[in-house]
Amino acid sequence: MADRERRMTPPFGGVFVASARVMTRDDMRRAIRRMAHEVIERNQGSEDILVVGLQTGGVKVAKSLVNALEEIEERRIEYGCLDVALHRDDIGLRPVVPEAVTKLPDRIDSKIVVIVDDVLFTGRTIRASLDAICHFGRPRSIQLAVMVDRGHRELPIRPDYVGKNLPTRIDEVVDVSEKGVDLGVMRK
Repeated sequence: MADRERRMTPPFGGVFVASARVMTRDDMRRAIRRMAHEVIERNQGSEDILVVGLQTGGVKVAKSLVNALEEIEERRIEYGCLDVALHRDDIGLRPVVPEAVTKLPDRIDSKIVVIVDDVLFTGRTIRASLDAICHFGRPRSIQLAVMVDRGHRELPIRPDYVGKNLPTRIDEVVDVSEKGVDLGVMRK
């Protein structure tokens, strides 16, 4: 879970308390490798693919996906990162401040952009990322890869590549880290 989500999840500023580890580090590694093979298969190779990690939670997952793609394809894969804070639809409802750097290649026109995030929840961050990507150019297509899809969508957004489908209660929190994926709650 990104620091932004941690601060904005009631109780605001609370501490994450894990109740279960739902994916280990090895489970995540296998899921990333599987998603990399799925990306290659769907796109008939890795030509023109640009992997974009969403700040902050999706960046580490995206880097792992890029590493797996490069290992499988034996070629360099273009990579970028994107902070969508100023494209969110909740500006004015809560404090929104850009937290990290956006760094994309000069040209994204005609690229196959694979947006990567750690957890897919309501879909609002992904909607903001679509707006942000389109400000930089016109990709051939945009695909979505997430480590965990926890449901509770508020928008009609569906991932193309999923590490794990994890049905959750609305009050539960999913935390993706280098150690694995934990399910828990926020406590004061």
